[in-house]
Amino acid sequence: MTYVAGFVAAVPAANKEAYAKHAVEAAPIFKEFGATRMVEAWGDDVPDGKVTDFKGAVKAKPDEVVVFSWMEFPSKDAHNAATQKIMSDPRMKEIGASMPFDGKRMIYGGFATLIDDGARTKPGYVDGYLVPVPNDKKEAYRALAQKAAVVFKDHGAIRVVEAWGDDVPDGKVTDYKGAVKATADENIVYSWVEWPNKQARDEGWKKVMADERMQPGQNAMPFDGKRMIYGGFAPILDT
Repeated sequence: MTYVAGFVAAVPAANKEAYAKHAVEAAPIFKEFGATRMVEAWGDDVPDGKVTDFKGAVKAKPDEVVVFSWMEFPSKDAHNAATQKIMSDPRMKEIGASMPFDGKRMIYGGFATLIDDGARTKPGYVDGYLVPVPNDKKEAYRALAQKAAVVFKDHGAIRVVEAWGDDVPDGKVTDYKGAVKATADENIVYSWVEWPNKQARDEGWKKVMADERMQPGQNAMPFDGKRMIYGGFAPILDT
């Protein structure tokens, strides 16, 4: 089953090209050690939230843009083996010495897929989500996510992935738990929806919101939606 390494970072808008170059240089190394896919997506439609949002998650400054990125591995073992090799590889140390963003505010973690529904192609647009879910609501969340994935795909989405927190460390400055104000009995879901392009996403969302299968009376949400984080992102790298 696919294992996901998920990241969220704040990057100065002026450093977009430098960040893309940094990602392009690192991608072959990650793939060499077992990553099957690496995606970097630049914040495009990232709204402010009343309780939580992506900007607050990484303490983004006014001149910074949120980047939502992930790597996919065949399994957790493959991810762990790759991580050990990458951390000791001199090429990564050289790349890491000149990161065009504040790595101390980047949040990261390992996630095991709950659902992975759809075709694996290169999307033109991505919706990203972070969700706090009570540990005892895992299966209820999975069931709801499976139903929602069908609706999204019916209205133009290419692929829907929901991944359950497996190795989500506490951070000194920022972390996933703080991002969604998770309580002690909650875990983090890292999720995304892939679309052909932004227009398809905008049109698809209108249809999703109007679909009776998504109406509040049809589904009891097994999590606090007020603390869910979401935003739209444009891929700048997709290996």
